[in-house]
Amino acid sequence: MIKREKYISPIRAFYNDDLIKIITGVRRCGKSEILKQIKAEISSASENVIFFNFEDRIITSQIQRWEDIVSYVDAHRSDSTCYVLLDEVQEIPGWQFACKTLRLRDCSVFITGSNSKLLSGEFTKELSGRYVSFRIRPFVYKEILEYAKQLGRDIPISDYLVWGGFPKRLEFQNEEELRIYLSDLDRTIVENDIINRYKIKKATEFRRVSDFILSSNARIYSAKSISDYMKGQGVQCSANTVQKWIFYLSEAYIIDQAKRYSKKAKRALTNSHKLYNSDVALNSIRCTNNRYDLTHNLENIVYNELIYMGYNVSVYDNNGREIDFCAEKGKYRYYIQVAFSVAEDAAYRREMSAFSGLNQIDTKILITNDDIDYSTSNVLHIRLKDFLLLDNLEGRIL
Repeated sequence: MIKREKYISPIRAFYNDDLIKIITGVRRCGKSEILKQIKAEISSASENVIFFNFEDRIITSQIQRWEDIVSYVDAHRSDSTCYVLLDEVQEIPGWQFACKTLRLRDCSVFITGSNSKLLSGEFTKELSGRYVSFRIRPFVYKEILEYAKQLGRDIPISDYLVWGGFPKRLEFQNEEELRIYLSDLDRTIVENDIINRYKIKKATEFRRVSDFILSSNARIYSAKSISDYMKGQGVQCSANTVQKWIFYLSEAYIIDQAKRYSKKAKRALTNSHKLYNSDVALNSIRCTNNRYDLTHNLENIVYNELIYMGYNVSVYDNNGREIDFCAEKGKYRYYIQVAFSVAEDAAYRREMSAFSGLNQIDTKILITNDDIDYSTSNVLHIRLKDFLLLDNLEGRIL
C-alpha cells in the first residue's frame, strides 16, 4: 500500500500533542491503513504503543465498554507517554469517555471512524475543543497510479471515471469480482452506517431515495424536488424526511453537498445544493448494461480532485448561468467549467457562455476530456489527463 503523505504530514505535527487526533472518512477509504502507517512511524521511536481495531470480533468480544479500553491501556503501558490508536472506535459505547480519560493520563490518542458523529456536539462538548480532525478520502488519480505501479497494473483514466478510487478495488482485475466488492461495500455503508445506526424505520424508502441520489451525482437538487420525484415513483417521503436522509448520507461521508452562490443575490442559496458522491463507483454500481454516466462522473471527479488539492469549492450562479465550480484557496480564485467534450460547436458555446459577465481579471478554466487545446484569450483549457496530475492550479496561466 502507498504511503499517503498528503494526509499523514499534517497529522504528524500532532504525534506528541495531547489533542485527540480524529481521522474520519467514508468506509474503506484508507483510514485504517493510514493509522497503521502512523503506528509504524511512532513505533520506530517508542515501544509504548497500543493499537485496537474495533472491527476485529476478537477485540470487541474482549473490550465492550469504554472502561475496558482504559483498563487495558493502564495494564499494558509503560510510564512514559503512551500512544493509543483506536480504529473504528465508534463501535464501543461511550468511547468519548475513554478518549477523554486517556488524554488526561499522558496518552496521545488517535481515533478513526466512518461517521461525522465523531465530531458531534456531544463529543466536542465532552472534549472542550481538545481535538483536531482530519478527513480522509478515496484515492485521487495520482494515488491510483502510484498504487497501480506497486501492483504491476495499468489503470487508465477511463477506468477511474467508472470505478473511482476506493483503494482495495484496485486489487480486483475481474469486473465481476470488482462489482461484488463494491456492491458489498455499498450495502455495508447503507445498512450499517445509516439504517442501523439511525434506526430508520422506512428502510425500503430510504434505500430507494439513496439509490436515486447516488445515481444522480453532480446535479442540483432540493429536498422538495427529490420528494416530489420519489412520490411520482410511488415512494412516499416528505421533504423534511428527505432532508434528514441527505444529512445522514453526508454524516457517513457518502456524499458532499456543495453550496451554491448567487452573483446576483451576492449570497449563498440555501434552498438547494449540488450533490457529489465521495466516489464515483457509488454511481457506477447502480448502472445497468454498462451505460455508465461518464459525463457526471467526470464532473464529480474534478470536484473530488479540487477538494484534495485543498480548495474550498462552491457552485456559482452567474446571473442564471451555472458555473460548475468556484474554487478558492487563500488569495486564489478560479471559475471552472467541466465537460466531457466541447468538440461539438453547441457544447463549446454552452460551456464558454457560462463565463459571460465575469471580470477580466478572474481566472477562468475549462476542463474536458478532449486532447485538442481549446484555450482562448480569456479561458484556459486544461485537458483532463493533465489536470489529474496537477498538485494545484497555481501558475496555470494563459
